[in-house]
Amino acid sequence: MNTLASLHQQLILDHYRNPRNKVSLEECDSEGWATNPMCGDEVTLQLSLDKDTIKGISFGGKGCSISQAAASMLSVRLRGSSLETASLLTSQFTGMMNSSIGEPDAVFMGDLLAFEGVRKFPLKVRCALLICEAFQKALEKANELGRREALMEDL
Repeated sequence: MNTLASLHQQLILDHYRNPRNKVSLEECDSEGWATNPMCGDEVTLQLSLDKDTIKGISFGGKGCSISQAAASMLSVRLRGSSLETASLLTSQFTGMMNSSIGEPDAVFMGDLLAFEGVRKFPLKVRCALLICEAFQKALEKANELGRREALMEDL
């Protein structure tokens, strides 16, 4: 195994063993959930928003090292981001995992590049992408709630 692959594997294992942001938020504006029925992995993502900025983020769930480490690593990268940047990052991560983009932007992706090798294992790609699906659902719910609040203000 080359040194870079070994470092990536260690990074994934570190986030699996010592997950960041794996706590429930006291104040949650939106939440999304995703599961992989093939293996039983599941991820719940909670967002606390300040207008269009993610001020708080947490995840919960259970599963393999790939799903839980991806949730931990992505939650670290999304905290403090605008919703637009967060959407772009999850989109690029999804593209990288599905091999639908050429060369991922290494600076923008940061430690998430550690998951590039997972593409060789199609069943694990779904595990890595659970957090992106949960983010999209949380984003949709936040948008829906925002529309409802705007309608209520108009009444």
